[in-house]
Amino acid sequence: MKKGLNILMLFCLFTIGLQAQIIIESTRSQVTSPDGKYIFDTYQKEFPKGKKQLYYTLSYNNKTVIEESELGVLIENQLFESALAIPNDTFKIWGENLTLTGKTENNVNTVWKPVYGEHATIRDHYNELTLKFFKSGENTGEHEGGYDKRRYYMMNFIIRAYNDGIAFRYHFPEATNGLFLHITGEQTQFTLPEGTMAYYERWAQGPYSLLPLKDWTDECERPLTMKLQNGLTVALAEAEMIDYARMKFRLNDKKANTLQASLYSSVDVITPYSTPWRVIMAAEKATDLIANNDIILNLNPENKIKDTSWIKPGKVMRVAKLTQEDAKKCVDFAAERGLQYIHIDAGWYGPEMSMSSDATTVAENRDFDIPALAAYASSKGIGLMVYVNQRALVQQLDEILPLYKKWGIKGIKFGFVQIGNQHWSTWLHDAVRKCAEYEMLVDIHDEYRPTGFSRTYPNLMTQEGIRGNEEMPDATHNTILPFTRFLAGAGDYTICYYNNRIKTTHAHQLAMAAVYYSPLQFLYWYDQPSAYTGEPEIEFFDKVKTVWDDTKAIDGDIGEFVTIARRSGEDWSLGTLGNNEARNITTPLSFLDKGQKYIANIYTDDDKIETKTKVRVTRLIVDNTFSLQFRLKASGGCAIHFTPATKEDIKKYKAYKKDQIL
Repeated sequence: MKKGLNILMLFCLFTIGLQAQIIIESTRSQVTSPDGKYIFDTYQKEFPKGKKQLYYTLSYNNKTVIEESELGVLIENQLFESALAIPNDTFKIWGENLTLTGKTENNVNTVWKPVYGEHATIRDHYNELTLKFFKSGENTGEHEGGYDKRRYYMMNFIIRAYNDGIAFRYHFPEATNGLFLHITGEQTQFTLPEGTMAYYERWAQGPYSLLPLKDWTDECERPLTMKLQNGLTVALAEAEMIDYARMKFRLNDKKANTLQASLYSSVDVITPYSTPWRVIMAAEKATDLIANNDIILNLNPENKIKDTSWIKPGKVMRVAKLTQEDAKKCVDFAAERGLQYIHIDAGWYGPEMSMSSDATTVAENRDFDIPALAAYASSKGIGLMVYVNQRALVQQLDEILPLYKKWGIKGIKFGFVQIGNQHWSTWLHDAVRKCAEYEMLVDIHDEYRPTGFSRTYPNLMTQEGIRGNEEMPDATHNTILPFTRFLAGAGDYTICYYNNRIKTTHAHQLAMAAVYYSPLQFLYWYDQPSAYTGEPEIEFFDKVKTVWDDTKAIDGDIGEFVTIARRSGEDWSLGTLGNNEARNITTPLSFLDKGQKYIANIYTDDDKIETKTKVRVTRLIVDNTFSLQFRLKASGGCAIHFTPATKEDIKKYKAYKKDQIL
């Protein structure tokens, strides 16, 4: 009898639970990607006392990506009584008690050409659903001053479903009184299936740890890439974060396996206003995330710069010794080796951390004549870039931009940039716009991570926000980056070659120039021209480009290895990065043009080579039916430059033999 009573009690509790939260069927909405693989469902549930909450779920290829998760924005505002401006009420929007008033659908399928990029053209193809809400409950009805109070609470929820991923945002339509919103946070959640493992990174230049969704000590950076037990690899990212507060991810303290969108600080806006896009990408193969990263650019407005002829990507060498003589040596080296820019780093105008340092003049202890140096560089076809710390930029940006243009400077690297709250996010993107007015390229260093602004202002060429060779990470870290940080956009890793602190082989460093995308690609970081002593493999750095007509993620897995091939014109450059362990790699060449023979200039580690870098150069004839086999050293890699072969080339070089180990 007691057992039967317990069963009855459990049944009653279960029934009460069902009654406690009931899906409001009239609010169910669904949007699918053009290929039908992504299915995004959203709906409201009703709770006791009339409370309603907005939720969503997401699947990909019939596999769960996001389980039931909350949506909403936290806003704390006071309503005012007409012209008297007397506080009348305080309201909060938590995604609760919204009334669905309408839906609109849209489909976009266009192709656009970026000024530069990883592809010559980008397809922008998505299905869009907009859900229109107003806040229901005690605050509806007519305002004493003649305004309908619902205008204060109107909110649209916009979902875009691409074949590349899902994006959603909150939009607040224009209110008749120009409503000011004080946003203190988001309810936006991401509940992952049990057993999910995340590539946790606490800050933008931090190391990665593979962790379950529990017991994190702090927030996690974005993009955040995760492995699900159903075989999917999933990434969460942010797009079009321009005048908002930076988002990171923290664990929800009340719901297991749930990530909460965590804002750096509150945000103050005036309607109409749209929050940044929250992006979810899923893939059966981790390399598909790399192939689909154009979604971040697609979620940003089109290019606003009318004349882009002055925006020239290229390879950059840092001037290690801050003297006019050494800078000229770097110019000469850059001209000889096919680089496009030299860069004068921190210290040229004084201590960079001092607010009193004047970025309009050369420091007394430096012998630079910058206009003369810029002219000398220009005579060799080389552009000059300079470093300026944010402390000077904040005080002097309007003064230095016309001055630097007069001097002949082509670009500025922003140093130690503060990023996070709304003020500094807005300041930074406004600074990039101002630089465009003076035809100045921009490279942002330190904690800034891209969210696609380079589409709108392509003078923002690259940014750090990456644990690169300033920290000298190991090879395993380097094989994680293409699946995580580089999903957000270009990364200034600052590739080294001769420096004795690198923790990888030299072929690994060569390969990074093809694997890592950066329209301004710094090479020879911490090196100087005298380090070069005729190593033949340097020809790969000479030939490799920094922007591409096509990109193929050939193979790889996070933290194991990665192979990426990129095309510029008829030539292809390929890089493979291995982790800290030795391994065998097979690289299919099916991406090459069918029926065309190529010279494969192959650069691999070989301890038998009698140079200080121990890199072998092998030239073979291949075509798209070949698969090359490599035995990578621990912390190793390989690089290949393919160029169409002539009849003379075919006679001169041997063909790759099946099962030949390189």
